[in-house]
This record gives sequence, C-alpha cells and structure tokens, in this order.
Amino acid sequence: MFKKILIANRGEIACRVIKTAQRMGIKTVAVHSEADKDARHVELADEAVLIGPAPSRESYLVADRIIEACKKTGAEAVHPGYGFLSENAEFSRRVEEAGIIFIGPKHKSIAAMGDKIASKELAAKARVNTIPGWNKPIESPERAVEIARDIGYPVMIKASAGGGGKGLRVAWNDKDAHEGFASCRNEARNSFGDDRVFIEKFVEEPRHIEIQVLGDGHGNCVYLWERECSIQRRHQKVIEEAPSPFLDDKTRKAMGEQAVALAKAVDYQSAGTVEFVVGKDRSFYFLEMNTRLQVEHPVTECITGLDLVEQMIRVAAGERLAFGQSDIRRKGWAIECRINAEDPFRNFLPSTGRLVKYRPPMPTMEASQPVPAEGGVRVDTGVYEGGEIPMFYDSMIAKLITYGADRNEAIARMREALNGFVIRGISSNIPFQAALLAHPRFVAGDFNTGFIAEQYPKGFSASAVPHEEPGFLLSLAAVSHRRSRERAARLTGQLRHREVRIREDFVIVLRDDQGGRDEIPVTVRPIGSMFHVGIGGRTHEVSFEDNLRDIAVHGHFDGKPFCAQIERIGLGYRISHNGSSLFAKVFSPRQAQLEALMPFKAPPDLSKVLLSPMPGLLVDISVQPGQTVRAGERLAAIEAMKMENILFATQDCVVSEVLAAKGDSLAVDQVIIKFQ
Repeated sequence: MFKKILIANRGEIACRVIKTAQRMGIKTVAVHSEADKDARHVELADEAVLIGPAPSRESYLVADRIIEACKKTGAEAVHPGYGFLSENAEFSRRVEEAGIIFIGPKHKSIAAMGDKIASKELAAKARVNTIPGWNKPIESPERAVEIARDIGYPVMIKASAGGGGKGLRVAWNDKDAHEGFASCRNEARNSFGDDRVFIEKFVEEPRHIEIQVLGDGHGNCVYLWERECSIQRRHQKVIEEAPSPFLDDKTRKAMGEQAVALAKAVDYQSAGTVEFVVGKDRSFYFLEMNTRLQVEHPVTECITGLDLVEQMIRVAAGERLAFGQSDIRRKGWAIECRINAEDPFRNFLPSTGRLVKYRPPMPTMEASQPVPAEGGVRVDTGVYEGGEIPMFYDSMIAKLITYGADRNEAIARMREALNGFVIRGISSNIPFQAALLAHPRFVAGDFNTGFIAEQYPKGFSASAVPHEEPGFLLSLAAVSHRRSRERAARLTGQLRHREVRIREDFVIVLRDDQGGRDEIPVTVRPIGSMFHVGIGGRTHEVSFEDNLRDIAVHGHFDGKPFCAQIERIGLGYRISHNGSSLFAKVFSPRQAQLEALMPFKAPPDLSKVLLSPMPGLLVDISVQPGQTVRAGERLAAIEAMKMENILFATQDCVVSEVLAAKGDSLAVDQVIIKFQ
C-alpha cells in the first residue's frame, strides 16, 4: 500500500480523498493555486505545494507542475479527483512514465473512453446500445447545421472531450445549431484544451441513468447498481439518487451487464461510470463513459456500503477486488443535492465572494466511515465559514447527501436538511433545491431530464412556490416579531412611561415588486411554552426551540416538528421553508396605517443599460457605439466559473456607449453598455 499520495485537485473532492487516505494511514499532499492558499484541502493535507496562479490553465491544468510536486514530496501515487486532468490520457501516461502510480484507469482506457467519438464506436463493437448521430469531428458551424438537418431536430451538440455539462448544447433549429456549435467549441477549448465537437440525436423525454462500474488489474469487473441523474438544469446535474425510481430489475440488470461489457472491452481498472439515456419505455442507449470518480458517488456508497475512493486506491496498488457481483448489496435509498454558488432568483448566475455564514445541518454520516443502518445526513465540502468562493473554478459549495430506508424517508431527511442549511454572503441554489424536493412530480418519481425546463419555463421565484400550509410562514413571522418585542421589553434602563409594551394584535404587511400591498390582521398569545396565532379565522400553535439570533430555527407548528430559516432584515422578516419564501413586515395597527402612507420606491429602469449579471471575465463585446441592435442579437459574453454566458438584447435599441473592454474583470451589476 502507498505511504503517500498527491491529490491533483481542489475543493470538495480533494477533501473527500484526504478523508479516506487518512483512515487508511496514507499521508497526503495537496496542490493549490495562489487563489487557494487558504483553502480547506490545503489545511487538511499533511503537505501542500503551490503550483501556480489562480487560473486553472496556469495551475491545476499544468501537468508538469503536478508531476514535479510528486517528485518533490515523494508522493508515490496521484489521485486526480474529477474535472481538471482526471480524464486526460496524456496526463495519466506522463504520470506513469515518471514512475508514479495514477489512481484511476490506465491511460489507454482513458483515451478510448474519454474521447466521446471513439467511445461510441467501441460501445457499438461491444454490443452496447448506442444512439444515432454523427460521430466525427465537425469543422464549422455551417457543417454543423447541415448535419443537424440530416439527423433531424432536436439534436445535441457535444464536445468530444467535454464533461460536467460543459461543451454541450441542445439545438432545436438552425440558429441554435450555428450558435451552439461556436459556444461548445469555445467552452471545450477553455476547459479541456480540445475543441472537437460532434452531434447526436436528442431523445425527447429522456432519463439520465448511469451505472457505476469497478474493475481491477486481474480481470475482475462488477457494477455497483445505478444512479438516477435526470434532474438537470442546462445539462448540469442538480439532484442525484440511488437507486432509480424508474428502473425495474430486468432493465437494471441489462444496463449493468452492458456497462461491465464495455469496461472489460477496454481493460478498465478503477472506478468508472457508464452513462445511459433511457426512454419512457425503458429502452436505453449509451451516452458516454466517465473514466473517473463521479461527483455523485456518495449515493452509491450509501446503498452499497463501499468506499469508492478506497477501492480506487486498492486497485491502483495492485489488489484484487475483495468481492464479486453477487456480494454487492443494494439497501435503502440515498439522495444528493449539489449546493452551488449561484443565484436561483437571477437565472442561476454565478455568485462569488466571502462566505459570511456557513452553517450546514448537523451531519450524522461521514465520508469514508461506515454507513449507519438507520441512515442519516452527510455533508461533503471544501469550504468553511469566512472563506472565499473564487470566480476561477466551478460553483460547488458542498454536496448534501441523505440516506433512508426508502425513498420517502430520504426525501423527508433532505427537505429538513435543506431547510437547516444556512449560507450567507453569497447566493446559493438551496431555495431551488428545496422547491424541487417538495414538488409533487419529484416526490412521485415522475420526471425526466426536461423536468426543470418544463416546470420553471420563466425561471425560478420563491413567490411562485406555494406553501402546503398557507398560514405557516405568516405565523412564523408574527411569532418572531412577538418574541423580538418580548426581548426588547426586558432591556433595562428604559425611560419611564416610554417602556416597550407588548401587545397581542398585529398587522402583517406584504408588498409585491409593483408596490401592491396586502394587510393581514393577526393575534399572538403566549400560552405556556406555546404561542397561539390567530390568522384568517384559524388558530395555530407555534413553539420555538432556538434563540432569536439563530437563522435556522426548529420548533413545532400545530404539533408537527419543523425546521425553517428566519432572518430579520430592517423592519421585516424573511421566512423560508421547503422552497417557499416571503418577506413580511409586522406592525401594530397604528404603525400599519402610517406605513400605508409611505411612497413606494419603484426599482430603477434598466432598459437603457446592460449590466454584468455576475462577477466574471468579459471575453467578447459584439457591438459598437452607434450600432442598431435587434432583440435577440448577441451583445457580449462573460466567462465565470468555467462557463461562457452570452448576453442578448431584450429589445430593439441603439448602442450609445460601450463602457467595458474585452479582457476586463467585471463586478456584478457593473455597466457594460449604455443604449440611447
């Protein structure tokens, strides 16, 4: 067994690998860029080596510096994690030639499967079901349009070296195909250094289901069941679960056997994932093979009880698999939510900055530790409170995993965990995740990869998510205000006859974005440890177990336990629960009368300017002063967190002034273009 390994990665996955290595008694070496000098993976590792400036192409993607770090520290092996160089056959080959063990498949397997075009040809030879398409590199956007027409829209445009949703677009017409081809090439070139693109038929109403495989260097290969990854937004996985609520045992077995056949065809030696698209009739087609550890591997670890990182290390060290196919259990149900630094209320634009507050739910499971029979909550992360989320890398903050006896139990645990996950300073997709977990179709298992686009065609807003109990959020706001008044009444030194008086009747005031105003009378009476809340002709019982200063609060509502987030903001309260949210101001009746007289401040008119919707690098300006622009035309492109975001004109206009130049680093809401 190795004495020391180097993790050629950063963030959550680097921390994850370190945990298993420490349990196995293996020393670890972290590599880091200048932006990551204070990162959590650097702190956890036994040693750390600086490998370059912040941009990944000058640090984490530079093979020479990683190999040099191995030699400098005496690391015998390299674990690549996922992303960066994890599926780079040339890197794997160079590591092996340097006398260092690559904790992953051999470079020939990576080359065969990492290239999406070659892998499809190999899959067909191995009698794995494949999907129709054009599997040769395409040289121009015009040729891409011709091929797309021949195959028939819709088509999927994919970078050959792509992965993680990068370098991938769905085209429904010629315009989509032309623009999607250019964007895919740019993203692939920037993220992977390989701009080859191919096209295949897009299966409508598909499910994305993948099979986890594990092979050793002695001819043994098994599959570790499947993961359901159909809940996606723009081809980025959002929620993953194991097993799939859609597959039957016959299909599950057939997919597993085909995945193993493909792995054996390339002498696969490590953990890998064979991805399939599955139709509503349970017909399935090979998509691609990821020759690395997947982001969503924890759900497989939960239902099988296996540590996949440990298995990768043992296989790399030359050991045989200690089990056969018949020994692999499938017990319980696990769900993973990717907690990302993005703003769901601003079309999921990246959000960077300092984590002012980072309070995950209390974990009852740990990576690399035995899975509790009763299930629990696990948090895999590479961040800490006070740390920075830089703009140079992907947007993941943490992975939240819950495990239960069945799917309903896993969902219930995930909903409670999301309600208690506090992140402030930057935006996160937690409200959106909570709304998805509460959606009736998700709970029923009735979804496909188009689910999010179908259910949220105009984007996501918390106000569009009705709460299952109409009086719940309002009651919490009212009781929070009453508790705040009680605390104020206990303060000493108050002027005589000017003391804070506690009343029982209040008015909750709600306003919408257009200034519409709603008043809701409410009464709050303490009875023992409870508060009786009268609202809308009904009385609710509310109790709290936490202090006023806590954002995530626990308590009981009408006898049922809850976890919600309550935050005092100015004169109001932001209440969030199960994806629903409202901002309420709670006044005395007289205060409500006076507040109604206050003028409404309308939001500023932004139709005359183009603002940067996120921090990022301005990679292109497509217009000049004086130019007439039509609605839908391209204005600019911003790169952030390894994704290219194109900004289009929302209306016909004339460019007055261009205030930013290509190559500028932009702040959020910075003005890029002014219009006449």
